[in-house]
Amino acid sequence: MHRLLQAAALVFCAELGGSLHAADPAPPAGFTALFNGKDLTGWQGVIPLPQRLKLSAAELAQKQEEANAKILPRWTVQEGVLVYDGKGDSLQTIKDYGDFELYLDWKITPKGDSGIYLRGQPQVQIWDSDALADNLAEDRGKGSGGLWNNPKGSPGKIPLVKADNPPGDWNTFHIIMKGEKVTIFLNGKRVVDDAPLANYWEKGKPLPARGPIELQHHGNPLHFRNIFIKELN
Repeated sequence: MHRLLQAAALVFCAELGGSLHAADPAPPAGFTALFNGKDLTGWQGVIPLPQRLKLSAAELAQKQEEANAKILPRWTVQEGVLVYDGKGDSLQTIKDYGDFELYLDWKITPKGDSGIYLRGQPQVQIWDSDALADNLAEDRGKGSGGLWNNPKGSPGKIPLVKADNPPGDWNTFHIIMKGEKVTIFLNGKRVVDDAPLANYWEKGKPLPARGPIELQHHGNPLHFRNIFIKELN
């Protein structure tokens, strides 16, 4: 199974012309585009999952309007690329997702830090680990793709291999989420192998069945493109 998943990731990369090429290719068979390469259709300013669950419909609508007014202007589309200026907050999908496969390209600047929330849970780590782990010696240089907020020592927290391209270059994630477990390929290399994602907001409890996908703000410029998803039954 591992070899089949890795082969599928490499085939997809080949379909995109090496994976890290121009924005706005057609989604592969069975996938739909989460980002249309033109505007923020399908996306909204973040309201963390615990807050959402405590609000009435009317309260949520009001909070969402406020979040959008504050956050969306900081995320722009430039030549088919979703660009964040580092001065607002995270972006999340309007729709919630359960089990899925997700492809996306990302790029950070030196000392960049970000992540991908799955079902509203942190997170698939994105960072310049060589530069940012000065106070986390055991994690220095381990690279992106790990389930960063899992408990220390748990499967998936630290990537199996470092597969990052240098800051300033594009990278590609292939994320497969089924139930509470996640498999992650970074640039065609498996960095997380069928590891459970911990429930960050309600520790020790099962993950929510569904939740938004989030592009995490950490005060750095960010670039995303070619965001494709396939929901799994």
